[in-house]
Amino acid sequence: MKAIRLKLYQETANYRLPASFDLKQSYPLPPYSTVIGMVHSLCEFTTYQPMKVSIQGKHFSRVNDLYTRHQFKPGAKFEAGRHQLKTSEGFGITSGPGHTEMLVDVNLLIHIIPEDQSLVPVIEKAFKAPIEYPSLGRREDLVKIDSCDIVEVEERELDADMAEDLNIDAQNSELSAYVPYELINGEDGLIDASKNSFTVAGTIFNLHKSYELVGIGKGKSKKYQRQWRNETVVYTSNFKVQPEESYLLDTDTNHIIFPV
Repeated sequence: MKAIRLKLYQETANYRLPASFDLKQSYPLPPYSTVIGMVHSLCEFTTYQPMKVSIQGKHFSRVNDLYTRHQFKPGAKFEAGRHQLKTSEGFGITSGPGHTEMLVDVNLLIHIIPEDQSLVPVIEKAFKAPIEYPSLGRREDLVKIDSCDIVEVEERELDADMAEDLNIDAQNSELSAYVPYELINGEDGLIDASKNSFTVAGTIFNLHKSYELVGIGKGKSKKYQRQWRNETVVYTSNFKVQPEESYLLDTDTNHIIFPV
């Protein structure tokens, strides 16, 4: 099985938490839907292409950025004491300051495993000769592609020495990761993420991955809304893999990956 391995850098980025408004907070790493959306955009796919994605990375710090926010209500007429801007149609727009949480000096290690393996060279070409400058997060969060390689991925049982080499903890880890929750608390218990009295040493997120459009209503009043498929993960830099268990590895570097 082949995968595309990307090493990316962003000077600043915001991967917005859906429920944050006054302060647009950011996930610590881009969610799966954001990465998959970037791949589909650069490859100019017009239909969804199923793929597994593994996301690891780190950032140096977080800062808050000030921006001008514009808000409006459809059909609301302009009122001088309420609105700051007026459209040519006479509608009112409220304008004021807003804040965005920014991750600074973001480094990402991403593995992309398309279900259709014939798409591997297509994705590689899209990142080596992009149709536009790629972005990840907001439109203005530009991405520098440090490397893009096709690598072999295989499931391998670990001996004790290899398991020790692959272990990551808070003291020596360079990268944090989204680890699928079932790998930690599933029947197999492949990953030990316990620390002191905590069951999981990390933050649990329910991340969007893909969606389908679902019709609501009938006839002319019929509308469509997105029905998301979510993945529960643990964001952590503190986990240990178990010897004599099988894991998915990038055979080029023996780097463990966590695809969902």
